Amino acid sequence: MGMEEKGNLSSKYKLAEAVKECMKTTSVENITVKQIVDVCGVSRQTFYRNFIDKYDLINWYFDRLLEQSFKEMGSGETLREGLIKKFKYIKEERLFFTAAFRVDEQNNLKDHDFYMIYEHYCRLIREKSGKLPDSKIKKLLEMYCQASIYMTVKWVLGGMKDAEEELADIMIEAMPDRVRDLFLKLNIL
Repeated sequence: MGMEEKGNLSSKYKLAEAVKECMKTTSVENITVKQIVDVCGVSRQTFYRNFIDKYDLINWYFDRLLEQSFKEMGSGETLREGLIKKFKYIKEERLFFTAAFRVDEQNNLKDHDFYMIYEHYCRLIREKSGKLPDSKIKKLLEMYCQASIYMTVKWVLGGMKDAEEELADIMIEAMPDRVRDLFLKLNIL
């Protein structure tokens, strides 16, 4: 089991590197699975054993990047530090995010990013308070996360002119009062 899993993971990273390579010359909508597998020299079967489609691959790679910043956020870092790190990862992977955030098709990264972040905040609240957020907090969080994604995408597609710290400060300032109060009470902020 361990070995099989490891092989799988290296195929996934190989495919992720290949899709990033393809993004240099081709828009995400026009990248084909054939193009991806040709770049990294694996079979189509290998691709479909690991991913449903190219969007599944893009979302998987994004999750690896996000997981890292969430892990660090959960390990006692402030939310601001976690956000700054996330924006730094995005900047390092500028090409990937610029291409991926342009896509509006089904299963796109913007929607995926929203669910990841929303779930992350709900999980944090549950871990720190012992219960799930109430429905009003959930709705406020949903609005807040949608606005955060909107600003992140705007930042990426606008050439990332603001410093990561500036963007993190704006995100924290825009937080609804009830969410901010809860985050302060739970030591998340």
